[in-house]
Amino acid sequence: MIPLISIEGPTASGKTALALELANKLSTVIISADSRQVYRGLDIGTAKPSPDELEQVKHYLIDIIDPADSYNAGRFVKDAEQVIHGLHTAGKIPIVCGGTGLYIRSLLKGLFSMPDSDPALRASLKEELSQLGTDKLYQKLQTLDPKIAEKISCNDSQRILRALEVYYITGKPLSKHWEEQDTTSKYKSFRILLNPPRQTLYQRIDHRLDIMLSRGLIEEIKQLLSTGVSQDSPGMNTLGYKEFLPYLSGAQSLDEGLDKAKQHSRNYAKRQVTWYRKCEFDFAIITSSFTLSDINSILSLADARFGTTD
Repeated sequence: MIPLISIEGPTASGKTALALELANKLSTVIISADSRQVYRGLDIGTAKPSPDELEQVKHYLIDIIDPADSYNAGRFVKDAEQVIHGLHTAGKIPIVCGGTGLYIRSLLKGLFSMPDSDPALRASLKEELSQLGTDKLYQKLQTLDPKIAEKISCNDSQRILRALEVYYITGKPLSKHWEEQDTTSKYKSFRILLNPPRQTLYQRIDHRLDIMLSRGLIEEIKQLLSTGVSQDSPGMNTLGYKEFLPYLSGAQSLDEGLDKAKQHSRNYAKRQVTWYRKCEFDFAIITSSFTLSDINSILSLADARFGTTD
């Protein structure tokens, strides 16, 4: 089995900092498991590693597609496996780091065979979305597949549509497909969870968004729009971006946009924590930040698991 280390946790929990520490200790690389950091040009609002951090440690699956393109778990698994196999051949243990739980689950547990999209059904659902709005379709998903609805943002129209499409095509909730899939893994994983106290996490989220604004988030959004990126594009349907579009059109104040971004981000973190409660981890950090003792414990336990981390 191929060894790998995963670093998981809700947004703003400190995953990047821990990944950098471990990558430097192990002389290895980081594979991003973040569904938003794949987009070119979405830098500040997705909290991408800084240029210095990217230079310090090689990162994969960051800045690989345009905002107009879609990305999903299937593409992630394909892209990640290609990188992992190359690293394994070179004798390196990759660090997979990110908060998109579905991506890491799909990598470790495998993907079930998703039905092909039905153009007529998809068109009908898009028309329903246009007429009723995302909230109504999300409410429908909560009724038909509450388990999946817990894991999807109420504003993520793309994933809401796909979950409804799978339900209508197969007659079975997407969550049921996940439960029935073969969970045999080809990887020997060491999974790390960062889960700081909720109040600490929420304070970090709020502070981080304040910092993002001061670093030019609004200017970044304007730049994206000026280059032809549509407000309806998959990339622009990102927390910390879509909330400010009404401000740029004059429909709300900057403070209103910021308040919404903070609230939506806190809600997202809450859903992430719910997701991780159902996962099994080898090491969990539940304090406000990791310590040198945590690093040493992780290295010792990973060495016992793999026998090759020296």
